[in-house]
Amino acid sequence: MHLLKIISTSLFSCLLIPSVFAAQEVVVKIGHAAPTSGSIAHLGKDSENGARMAVEELNAKGILIDGKKARFELLTEDDGADPKQGTAVAQKLVDSKVNGVVGHLNSGTSIPAAKIYQMAGIPQVAPSVTSITYTAMGYKTAFRLIANDSFNGNKLGNYAVNTLNAKTIAVIDDRTAFGQGLADQFIKGAKAANPNVRILQRQFTNDKATDFNSILTAVRAGKPDVVFFGGMDAVGGPMLRQMKSLGIHAKFMGGDGICTEKMIALAGDALGNNKVVCAIAGGVQKSEQKGIDEFKMAYKKRFGIDVQIYAPYSYDAVMTLANAMQQGKSINPDTYLPYLQKIHYKGITGNIAFDSKGDLQNGILSLYTYQDGRRTQISLIQ
Repeated sequence: MHLLKIISTSLFSCLLIPSVFAAQEVVVKIGHAAPTSGSIAHLGKDSENGARMAVEELNAKGILIDGKKARFELLTEDDGADPKQGTAVAQKLVDSKVNGVVGHLNSGTSIPAAKIYQMAGIPQVAPSVTSITYTAMGYKTAFRLIANDSFNGNKLGNYAVNTLNAKTIAVIDDRTAFGQGLADQFIKGAKAANPNVRILQRQFTNDKATDFNSILTAVRAGKPDVVFFGGMDAVGGPMLRQMKSLGIHAKFMGGDGICTEKMIALAGDALGNNKVVCAIAGGVQKSEQKGIDEFKMAYKKRFGIDVQIYAPYSYDAVMTLANAMQQGKSINPDTYLPYLQKIHYKGITGNIAFDSKGDLQNGILSLYTYQDGRRTQISLIQ
């Protein structure tokens, strides 16, 4: 009888062990939203891949949050770069009880989605959103990892006037929150650099357009030194091709939307050498370049393709969320949010800390051109 009791007790203890271990693991759901279909799917997938690399790395390291092993899961949604689809996706992530969100890719989807995350109290770290409006709404859950359009547009406008010596500038935008906002700030920057700079009549297109002959014919009549485009590479590449066919020899400028590896194929031989000047709203000093280079090599090994532009920022967005959870000893958004607001994290994209609005402190702008079919850095601007 005594022996049976010992055996029964031992069996009961063994049955308890798995449940004890299971209780020591917490599942962290990270939502990611970006367009993974449509004309800029390559950019959305780039962002998603960066987030996935971070999740895989965190799981491989087996990090602890409040003494419990954290298992990270990535929940991905395609917002199609459409504001209505973006809000539907945001609500779906909220209903899935994600612990944090990385995204959205576009300003136009991130702005309406931010309200949904704010109402649910879920932190949203945007790896590529530049619109001033995104953090100006006062939502305590909205953060960004790159400089905003006020900084970017001002620096680009100054560069056009003071470095490219532009006297006449044509401005075109795609009417998205990103494109229009960046173009507005570019004009302000150019006018601040030289009040006498001539800005031709503003031209507009949309983010799905392929024919620009009418607006480019009007632009050609003004004989601009620079054509500035607020929009993405899917439109910017074909626009540059049509500029060449119409004999417009002006420099072509834009933000990070046209500063991609895909732009090389989209623009073809119209890309030329040093014809395009574009800017990525982020960057690292030479002393920090090793981390980015190692990430790019690991990315290519993992996915078999090169980084387009946003993957390092979405990677850092996941890592920043994880760091805040570790500091707050909780995956509960209400608990770790104050730690995210005060975060000081050394990411591969640089030092990450936010101001009271959720904007990145001490933002950097990286200027690029294209030479012999390769994107080449010109300078860093702080």
